[in-house]
Amino acid sequence: MSLYNDKFLQAIPKTDLHVHLDGSLRVGTLIDLARTLKVELPSYTEEGLNELVFKTTYADLDEYLKGFAFTCGVMQDLEAIERIAYELALDNFAEGVRYIEARFAPQLLMSEKRSFEDVVGAADKGFRRARTEINSSLKPGEPPFEYGIIICAMRFFNSQFSKYYDLLTRVHSHSSSREQIKLASLEAARATVRLRDNSDIQVVGFDLAGSEYGNPADNHREAYDIVHKHFIKKTVHAGEAYGPESIFQAITKLNADRVGHGLFLFDESMIFSPEIRDKQRYIRNLANYVADRRITIEVCLTSNLQTTPSIKTLKDHSFGKMLDNSLSVTLCTDNRLVSHTSVTKELKLAIDNFDITPKNLKNMIIYGYKRSFFYQPYPKKREYVRQVINYYEKLEREYNIG
Repeated sequence: MSLYNDKFLQAIPKTDLHVHLDGSLRVGTLIDLARTLKVELPSYTEEGLNELVFKTTYADLDEYLKGFAFTCGVMQDLEAIERIAYELALDNFAEGVRYIEARFAPQLLMSEKRSFEDVVGAADKGFRRARTEINSSLKPGEPPFEYGIIICAMRFFNSQFSKYYDLLTRVHSHSSSREQIKLASLEAARATVRLRDNSDIQVVGFDLAGSEYGNPADNHREAYDIVHKHFIKKTVHAGEAYGPESIFQAITKLNADRVGHGLFLFDESMIFSPEIRDKQRYIRNLANYVADRRITIEVCLTSNLQTTPSIKTLKDHSFGKMLDNSLSVTLCTDNRLVSHTSVTKELKLAIDNFDITPKNLKNMIIYGYKRSFFYQPYPKKREYVRQVINYYEKLEREYNIG
């Protein structure tokens, strides 16, 4: 029997630091926007889309990613982007999430008519409108709802990904694919710095997403150097489809403050460099380095289970070893629509499959706030975290936890 009442898990002030805007639409909104914007879907019913596209299980990561063609298809419109961001904020608050950092790649949504600033500004407008509505009705002592936007560069793309990428590949047709990808990443980094420094749009971080295998993080080192020199926080998708070496690259070459997924951190079979002879020692040293630096792992249990056939049951997930090694971890959704999940569901999965003590649970929740890329100055962040801790402890007493 669980130590935790479902109402307690719903009520506690949670975070989601790893949630993709384009993977977290309401399925009804997707259908509505597709009809309005004349985007062809394989089905125009929720049941049909859940059967054909947004499944409960997937064969692999490639099948998992197919749904993004449809979600990005309906996001080629600024009002649609604003609506999706607005609804995502409301959906999170409805389950007790008080802070989100939504991420997406603006270059997937740009065109001759939609600039980088237009696209990110539309998302910010939606989040800002939701925040105003939410915070106007809070009870005294409740932590307010807050948000940040993380800009994603892509490890890989081709001309079919978007109008922006099509134009870029045609203009730079004499450059290699690797050079084109590097150029797009540099542009995303420069645009992120400009937007953060010259607008009130709440851009708080930079990420590297997309196909990990065969697309090394090192190709994006210059882009990360740009954001690093401008004091922008950094996260990197790493260890999701590749091994410890990818995580090492993320934290040493890209100066990642957090790591997205980190699934294969402890997997010796995913180390391929012949120079690494003692794989156990390499993993031990890497895990210790991550723990000591408090580099937080953004864990996405449902998503990993869906995209990694080698994980037969959730108990095989490396999350247990992360806890055993005292890593800083926070539970995230990755994609609320594609994975049919929520932060509360992810917490329940962790509690049902791993030994999560009240202290473990509280630490995970608080790490989400402490290791967030909060947009306000650090003293304000401390005040916010303190307010969250006070509210969490109040709920612990109310529900007799711990």
